[in-house]
Amino acid sequence: MINLLPPQTKQNYRFAQRNVHLVRWVAGMSVSLIILAIIGGYGWLTLRQQIMASEQANKQTQATLEKNNLEQVNKKVTEISSSLKLAENVLSQQIIFSELLKQLAKALPNGSNLKALTIADVSGGSSLDVTVEATDYQTATQVQVNLADPDNQIFASADIQSITCDAVSDTSGTEQSAYPCTVTLKTQFADDNPYLFINQGKDAS
Repeated sequence: MINLLPPQTKQNYRFAQRNVHLVRWVAGMSVSLIILAIIGGYGWLTLRQQIMASEQANKQTQATLEKNNLEQVNKKVTEISSSLKLAENVLSQQIIFSELLKQLAKALPNGSNLKALTIADVSGGSSLDVTVEATDYQTATQVQVNLADPDNQIFASADIQSITCDAVSDTSGTEQSAYPCTVTLKTQFADDNPYLFINQGKDAS
């Protein structure tokens, strides 16, 4: 086929075809950019939502911890555990106080009077603080000698912690106590002390 169109018209047709291709290419690129923008925006929104959700979860967790006051709860649990351990250790010793008091009364020298017994060894209950009233300083020191005597089968040791005596005043007008001196001793039970349940039956065995 012979194209008889003028050269100018032919050139215009060629430019028109190029313009059509260019418009299509620009439109395709625009659509691609729009799709990429949508994908990017969706990804950014999703990431932002996840960050906000994590922050909210952290705040809720922190609020729950503060509300429950876990630090104080842990402290309370520790105190309870310590108390249970103390009870278990003391019960494992199970001092027969009725028999122990009788033997202490026999061991104390004349002129002295048992005032108090306190479990001193919180880790095992095998130590006692013994407080005794005495008529004078010499009797107070004799208390230590008697309690430390192995023949009594009570204590392996009896160490004086303190001795105090009230001053005698004839002008005060007040009645003088019969036991003006007080001695406190830290004692340790003897291993063969018969006044602990754990030692019951050892002689028979």
